[in-house]
Amino acid sequence: MVEHTRAHPRLKEETPPGRREKLDLGVLFLPAHSRAILFFFHGGTWLPEVAASRNKVAVVSVQAGAGSAIYAHLFDDPRRFLRLLAEAETKAGIKFDRVMLGGWSAGCGAVRQILKTPESYARVDAALLIDGMHTDYVGGQPEPGNLAIWLQLARDAMAGRKRLIVTHSEIFPGTYASTTETADYLLAQLGLRRRAVLKWGPMGLQQLSQARAGKFLLVGYAGNSAPDHVDQLHALPVLLKWLR
Repeated sequence: MVEHTRAHPRLKEETPPGRREKLDLGVLFLPAHSRAILFFFHGGTWLPEVAASRNKVAVVSVQAGAGSAIYAHLFDDPRRFLRLLAEAETKAGIKFDRVMLGGWSAGCGAVRQILKTPESYARVDAALLIDGMHTDYVGGQPEPGNLAIWLQLARDAMAGRKRLIVTHSEIFPGTYASTTETADYLLAQLGLRRRAVLKWGPMGLQQLSQARAGKFLLVGYAGNSAPDHVDQLHALPVLLKWLR
């Protein structure tokens, strides 16, 4: 897919200063003065590190392949995430005071699977879903099973107990529910309505809509092509700032 109507700026690849440690799953990056940690899935390594460095948080970057099922299967063992967090804290030499999860596209499958375990859910303070909240169709409608944990998290965010940021594009895959359709489902279940918003977002994104309640934020961006999808990943430094 190509798209030439909008500019698609990209972050420059760089290696920010800090300490790096190989974990059982992924790589831990520790910039100076980091007391919070982000586990980010499907964003490569350098880009989450740039975002983490700019926001002074530690990050564990995990790249596992393509497809949300691959990322979900990483956490079939419900104890794996807490072990991974403990390993990160041991190698960092600190107990992180804020634990955040994030995923772009297929990486959101890992976030969903982690949060299904009550003990992991309790340890997580915030989540960032970048154009990746998908589910299958059932009878032509989004299948609600894979969206149940997002409803729980959104309600907790609305009540101020957690923080949740969800972004979506206008891409319609066809064989499974789009991020627009799942966002609409979420808002309907929460009793929230979108507000039309026409303004520039990070990395040249064109924002079209927004819904906010408490510490829950859902943002809709223009675009139905692959470059539009990647734009949202390159907005990670700004989106992480919002999450903080």
